[in-house]
This record gives sequence, C-alpha cells and structure tokens, in this order.
Amino acid sequence: MSNIRVVIPCDEANHVCDKTQYKNATLWEKIKLNIHLIYCRACREYTKGNTKLTKLLKKSRVECLDADCKKAMKKDFDKALSEYTE
Repeated sequence: MSNIRVVIPCDEANHVCDKTQYKNATLWEKIKLNIHLIYCRACREYTKGNTKLTKLLKKSRVECLDADCKKAMKKDFDKALSEYTE
C-alpha cells in the first residue's frame, strides 16, 4: 500500500484534466487531480479553461467532416503541395 502516490506534479494533473475532458480518465486519476487542484491555483485555472472550452464546443454544435471527405481533402492538399515544391 506504500506505493500509492496521491500527490501528482502539474504536468500530470494537466494531462489528467485533458483526459477527463474526453472522458478517458479513471476514477483514481480524477481523485488525484481533485486533490492536486485543492492546493494548485495554476492547475485550477487550467482546469477552469478546459471546462469552459468543452462547454463552448458542445454548445457550438460543430459538425465534423466524414472520413471520405477528409481523405479527398488530404489527397487534394498533397497534390497541391507536391506541385508547389517541384
């Protein structure tokens, strides 16, 4: 039980915050993040900004391109890029 690490550095806290945004963080990661946020103002601000961004994206109803459209755009881009570099 002595190997359990509750205190995490800021870079790990920010990574867990990002994972939480995409619903990929485990319960234990979320617990450690919340403990970290108790004493770290900078990470609280980072988390606050991430939460705000997530809410804005959900509210915006952004529609993504389907895979076929993305492939066609990439093909056109690669063709234009190869013509430009030649």
